[in-house]
Amino acid sequence: MTLYNIEAKTITGETRPLRDFAGKVLLIVNVASKCGFTPQYKGLEALYEKFADRGFAVLGFPCNQFGAQEPGSDSEIAAFCDATYGVRFPMFARIDVNGETAHPLYKLLKHEAPGLLGSEAIKWNFTKFLVDRAGKVRKRYAPTDTPQAIETDIEALL
Repeated sequence: MTLYNIEAKTITGETRPLRDFAGKVLLIVNVASKCGFTPQYKGLEALYEKFADRGFAVLGFPCNQFGAQEPGSDSEIAAFCDATYGVRFPMFARIDVNGETAHPLYKLLKHEAPGLLGSEAIKWNFTKFLVDRAGKVRKRYAPTDTPQAIETDIEALL
């Protein structure tokens, strides 16, 4: 199984194959609207705007598994992201990132880039995975790692 064999539902309800992003550098993030890290949306959008024309995309995956900080419907999440942060990068339907119901994408990401001490579990919202143009997971970042702190790593892959 590769990242490009996986499909995900967009925040507006369409099924989208991740092979649509083949050849791009990706930053895949589990996001939430009511988290202390939610202001990172601004930095994520800034990265997307800066590098999109060079083959980069941020993929946002809302998740309500951490402190119930993403309680809204997909349409409410989309409206919040647009109105509050002007998000234009691709957003997907709310998913689980841990446990039996974890989305296949997150099962793959966690396996390819485990966290501290080899733990595969996502610890909190705004955990980030950097994926190269070939679809290989290159690095996992903690929620406390700001989008700006990742910029150099993104540029190196572009």
